[in-house]
Amino acid sequence: MLALGIDITPAALDLARRRGAPVLARSVFERVPCAGRWASALLLDGNVGIGGNPAALLERVAALLAPDGVVLVELEPPGAAPGANFVRFDIGGAGGPWFAWTAVGADELTAPASAAGLRVEEVWDVGDRLFGTLRRV
Repeated sequence: MLALGIDITPAALDLARRRGAPVLARSVFERVPCAGRWASALLLDGNVGIGGNPAALLERVAALLAPDGVVLVELEPPGAAPGANFVRFDIGGAGGPWFAWTAVGADELTAPASAAGLRVEEVWDVGDRLFGTLRRV
């Protein structure tokens, strides 16, 4: 099984490459290989909120999936305060670009998933981390 990372932050790209991970320097909203044929997409560490519009990101990710593909997301705890912020990653003192980010609580996943044509199949926890599985409606 082939895995591919996508990021726009030079320091994150460098870190992934030094660890041997295949990664593309681009936004998920740009052209990516094998669109429409991905078996899965992972949005960990709250990445479902990248761009400040979780429904738009999920819609794009859904378009990358094969018909039976799955999206796995990491979520904030229920009751997390929603709202867009501007953030940037700092990896080893190298700051990336600023971008919008919205927290998505486990109790708030249904709305952006539905807007993207996805359904929440399951939400579960591992220790103090929460995850969700999404599939096409």
